[in-house]
Amino acid sequence: MKKLLLVRHAKATHETGLADFERPLKPSGLQDTAIMAGRLKEHSLVPQLLIASPALRTISTANVLSQHLGIATAEEILGIYEADQNQLVDIISQLNDADDFVGLVGHNPGVGQVLYYLTGKLHDVPPGSVALIEFNIDTWAAVGNKSGKLVYYDTPSD
Repeated sequence: MKKLLLVRHAKATHETGLADFERPLKPSGLQDTAIMAGRLKEHSLVPQLLIASPALRTISTANVLSQHLGIATAEEILGIYEADQNQLVDIISQLNDADDFVGLVGHNPGVGQVLYYLTGKLHDVPPGSVALIEFNIDTWAAVGNKSGKLVYYDTPSD
C-alpha cells in the first residue's frame, strides 16, 4: 500500500514588487502550518519523505511541517512549481518505491486537480489544506485515474 499526503502551501503575501516564486508566507500561514502539523501528528500521519516546489511559500510550508513532524527537510522538485494534474501524476509515478508514505507540498490549481484525478472526490483546497490518499498498489508507477481513496482531509479553518 502507498500513501500520498497532498499539501497546498499555506497563506502567502501578495506584496507588489515580489516575483511569484519569491512570495513569502504570511505570519498566519506559518501559524496555520504549525497547527496542521500538530493535527497530522495527532493522527499519526507522518510521511517518510516530503517533496516540494522550491518556491519560497511552498518550501517554507514544507520546512515548518518537517520541523514539527520530526522528519528530514523536503526534497525540492522544480517541476512541482506551476504543475498541472498530468505533471504531478508524472512526478508521483516516478517516486521511489522504497517510500510508502510521501508528502507532496505544492500549489493550486494542480493540487486540487490531482486530488480529484486520483480519488474522484472534488474538494475545495484552500491554503494550508491537507489530503491523505491511500492506494492499494505496490509501486508508484501504478498510480492513475481514481486509483486512490481519500481517507483524510483537513484545512486550517476546520
